[in-house]
Amino acid sequence: MIVPIFGFTQNNKPLWYFDSIGKYRQLSEDNSIPINQRLKFAKRSVDLSLKTKLDSTILLSQRKLSFLYLLMDNYADYRDINFINLELASKLKDTVALAYTFNNLGFYHHQDFKTDSAFFYYSKALKLFNKLKMYKDEYSVLQYIADIQETEKDYVGSEESAIKAIKIINSLPENELHLDKLWNLNNLIGIISLKLKSYDKAIEYHNKALEISVKQGEKGFFNKLYTTNNLAEVYKRKGDLDKSISLYQKVIDQKDAYFNDDPSFYTIALANQAYARSLKKDQNISDIEKMFYEAKNISDTLDDQLAKTGISLDIAKFYTDLDRKDSAYYYADRSRKLSEETSNNELLLESLLILSKLRDGDEGKNYLIKHINLSDSLLGVERNVRNKFARLELETDQLEAENKQISKENLYLLILSIGLLVTAILTYLFISQRAKNRKLKLIQVQQKANEDIYNLMLGQQDKVEEARAKEKIRVSKELHDGVLGGLFGVRLSLDSINFNEGKEAMMTRAKYISQLQTIEQDIRKISHELNTDFVAGSGYMDIVSELIETQTVAYNLEYNFDYTDDINWDFVSNKTKINIYRIIQESLQNIYKHANANKIKISISLEKDLICLDIIDDGIGFDITKSKKGIGLKNMRSRVEDFDGEITWRSQSGDGTKVNVKIPYINKIE
Repeated sequence: MIVPIFGFTQNNKPLWYFDSIGKYRQLSEDNSIPINQRLKFAKRSVDLSLKTKLDSTILLSQRKLSFLYLLMDNYADYRDINFINLELASKLKDTVALAYTFNNLGFYHHQDFKTDSAFFYYSKALKLFNKLKMYKDEYSVLQYIADIQETEKDYVGSEESAIKAIKIINSLPENELHLDKLWNLNNLIGIISLKLKSYDKAIEYHNKALEISVKQGEKGFFNKLYTTNNLAEVYKRKGDLDKSISLYQKVIDQKDAYFNDDPSFYTIALANQAYARSLKKDQNISDIEKMFYEAKNISDTLDDQLAKTGISLDIAKFYTDLDRKDSAYYYADRSRKLSEETSNNELLLESLLILSKLRDGDEGKNYLIKHINLSDSLLGVERNVRNKFARLELETDQLEAENKQISKENLYLLILSIGLLVTAILTYLFISQRAKNRKLKLIQVQQKANEDIYNLMLGQQDKVEEARAKEKIRVSKELHDGVLGGLFGVRLSLDSINFNEGKEAMMTRAKYISQLQTIEQDIRKISHELNTDFVAGSGYMDIVSELIETQTVAYNLEYNFDYTDDINWDFVSNKTKINIYRIIQESLQNIYKHANANKIKISISLEKDLICLDIIDDGIGFDITKSKKGIGLKNMRSRVEDFDGEITWRSQSGDGTKVNVKIPYINKIE
C-alpha cells in the first residue's frame, strides 16, 4: 500500500495552500482576464494569506490587490490598503516594500492635490530607492517631486529635481518609456525657464524636447505638437513675432490629426496666434477677430473653463490695444469672473490690471488695489514656499530620528521590566526552594504538611505567571497608546510650525488639519471601515430623476421619465448603477450637442430578468453606419459590455433616435 506524503509549513498549513495563494496572485496579474475578475482573484489571495498569519505572505498579496485598486481608480481602498501595507512592511523591515508603499501613498495624495503630504511620502520613497539603487523608480519619484515643486512655484527646486532625473535616465538604456520621461522633464524645465523669463534657456530645453519627440516617431506626435506650441509661446514673449506666428501655424495646420482627441488645444493655439498677429504693426483686424471668435465659440461649446478664461483675456488685450474700451472691458471682466471661479490667480492678476486701465476714477483704483493686494499675497506665499519643502524634508528626518529614539526607549523599558520580573521570580523561587529544603529535613510525621506547602507554592507560582502575562499585555498597550499619541502630537506640531499669516493661509491650514484628522480616524478604525454604496434602495431613482431634470432644464428640453418599482436597486451592483447613470448622462449630452431635439422620453422597466433602459428623442437622427466610431458611442458600448449587457441604436435622418440598453438583473445581493 502506498501512503501519500503531505508537506506542512511551520504554521501547520499544507504546501498546497500556499500554491493556491500563488495561483490566485498569478491570475490577478493576467491582463487577458477582465479587471473585475482579476480583483476577485486578488481578494481571494488576500483572504487565504490572512489565514496563514504570516506577515510576509499577507504583505505580498495585499500589494497585488493595491495595484488593482489603482487600475480601477478606487482611491479610497487604494489609500487604506497602503496604510496597512506600510505597517506590515515596517514590522518586517522590508525596505523594498516600504519604498513602494511610500511611493503609492505619495501618488494617492498627489492625485488628491495634497501636495505637502505627497512630497512627504515621495521624499521617503526617494531615499529608499536611492539607497537600493533602484534607478527607474528613483527618477520617476524625482519627476513627481519636480511637478509638485513647479505647481507650488518652487521653480529652482523643481529644476534641480528634474535635472537629477534626466541624469539618471541618460545613464540607462534608451527605450520608449525613458524617451517619454525625458520629453516630460525637458518640457518641464522649458516651462519653468519661461516663467522665470529665461527665454534662451526655455528655447534650449524645448528644442531638446522636440528632438526627443522626433525620436519617438508616431508615438511622439502629441509631444511634438505640444512642444511646438510651447516654443511659439516663448518666441512670442521674447518678441520674435514672425517665428512665433510660424510655429503656431504648424500646430493649426495639423488640426485634423488631433482635433477629435484634444479640441481645446486647437482653440488655445488659434487664440495664441491671433494675439501674436495682433502685436504686429501690419494688423489685419478682421482676420484676427475671426480667429479670436472661432476660438471663443469652440471653447464655449466645450465649456473648457481654462481655455475660455485665457481666450477672453487675449481678446481683452486685443481690444485694449485698439482702444475699443467697451469690448475690452466686457472680455476683461469675463476673464476676471472665470478666473475667480477656477481660482486661477495668474490670469486673475492680468484681468484686474487691464480693468484698472479701462476704468477711470474710483472704479479703476479699486481694480488696481485688488491687483496689488492679490499680487502681494501671492508674493508672500511664494516666498514661504521656497523653503517649505526643504523644511518638510528636514522635519521628516527629525521625526524619523525621534521615532527611533522612542523605539529605543520603549525597548529599554521593556527589557528593564522583563529583567525585574525575572529577578523577582528567581528570588521567589530561591526563597521557596530554601524553605522547601528546610521542610524536607523535618521528621516523617511532618511529610503531609510539607506536601501541602509544596502544593501551595505551585499555586502561587501559577498566579505569578498569570500576573506576568497581564503585565506584558499592559506594557504592550502602553507602547501602542504612547506611540500613537506621540505621532498625533507631532502632526499637530507640524501644522503649527508651518503657520502662515493671512486669510488664505488660514483656510489652507484648516483644510490640512482636517485632512490629518481624517487620516488619524482612518488609522484608528481601519479594520471597521465600510465602503459606502453609491446609492441605496429607492434613492437611486431619485438621483437619476435629479440628473434628468437638471440636464433637460440646462439643455432646454421637454422630458418624460417613467420607471418601474419592480426593481430592487439594493440588489444591483454599484458599478452597474454608476454605468446606467453615465449612459443616461452621455445620451443627454449627445442629444444636446447633435440631435437638435425638443422632447425626450426615458423609461426604465423590468422584462424577463432584464433591466431595460430606453432613451428616445425627436431630433434629426443620424446614420448609424457612419457614427458608431464616435468616442461617446464607444464609451457607452464599453460601459454596457462591463456588465454583460446589450445596447442598440435605431435612427434615421430626420426621424429621431432610440437607444435601448438591456442589463441582466439577478434578484439577489451580489
